Amino acid sequence: MDFHDYADSEMMMLRLAQRIASELGETLRAHGQATLSVPGGSTPGPVFDTLSGADLDWSRVAVVLNDERWVPEDHPRSNTRLLRERLLVGRASAATLVPLYADAPTPEDALDALTEGLRPHLPISVLLLGMGADMHTASLFPGADQLDAALAPDAPPLLAMRAEAAGEPRITLSAPVLQDALRVHVLITGPEKRAAIERAAKLRAREAPIACVLDQAMVHWSE
Repeated sequence: MDFHDYADSEMMMLRLAQRIASELGETLRAHGQATLSVPGGSTPGPVFDTLSGADLDWSRVAVVLNDERWVPEDHPRSNTRLLRERLLVGRASAATLVPLYADAPTPEDALDALTEGLRPHLPISVLLLGMGADMHTASLFPGADQLDAALAPDAPPLLAMRAEAAGEPRITLSAPVLQDALRVHVLITGPEKRAAIERAAKLRAREAPIACVLDQAMVHWSE
């Protein structure tokens, strides 16, 4: 774990956005296309605000969420809605959004089609993850119904996931997809999450799912 401690949150968000933009630019110059995977929630919003204005050829960038709640895009808890409001605006509006939601009753009903849509954009070039105080990342929750399957080396790219702490049913990237990312960043704030990620570094992924990527991750933290 490469831990970076910032003096304040505003500086962290700016520096992280600049780093992600630089890494996407390097990938575009080397490979002609890039895939960026990001979390939902409110924490990365300031990163998205800065990143959306980055001077990149966004038309060659695919953006995919780490996970999505199984709710329509106009729902207040939709991560896709957040992306459209905070990241896929300005210059970044030219990026391709790879969906993790479809108009179907359950995640399982759309899983195959969503997986086939994701495959051409793997491996992820730049991965930004969040982490809960329970040490979950994406929708890999401790105790979730499909956690063992999602952590397995032969896990499919996407899995449906249900957990008491998750609320709605979810769809999530699996651990192998996260681990195959070329660059991995974890964004956390506050003392509770710092203590949690330090605990996670000593635990198995089944107990602390974020542990599945910590060996290769750059962790960004501020109060």
